[in-house]
Amino acid sequence: MNYDASIPIYLQVVTAIRKDIASGVLRAGDKLPSGRDLAIRYRINPNTSVRVYQVLEQEGICHTKRGLGTFVNEDPGLVDRIRQEMADELLAYFMQNMRELGFTTEEITDMIREEENNDAGKQSNQ
Repeated sequence: MNYDASIPIYLQVVTAIRKDIASGVLRAGDKLPSGRDLAIRYRINPNTSVRVYQVLEQEGICHTKRGLGTFVNEDPGLVDRIRQEMADELLAYFMQNMRELGFTTEEITDMIREEENNDAGKQSNQ
């Protein structure tokens, strides 16, 4: 994983795990790697792994069973909640940056439609 120096590493790992849950790579009830394995997988300090799991537990995404490990919560609305939160964050970031570039909402909407049309055209050519 390539880390962005402007964002704390533990938050980037939290985001990666949230993305894995939102995309179905990790499912409700799945066991997450041990703290040591997480540290190896993401090339982070083991203390950072502890912090990652603390944040995920505070967000209600996972829970730890003493002696067994850390597991993705089995909340039926978890995936939808994570997907919506991540979409809201991405959209807010995108809109803020586009507005800072001087684009209006209408111009942004037009660009999105044009990009969608370009993507649709590329997919039909494959």
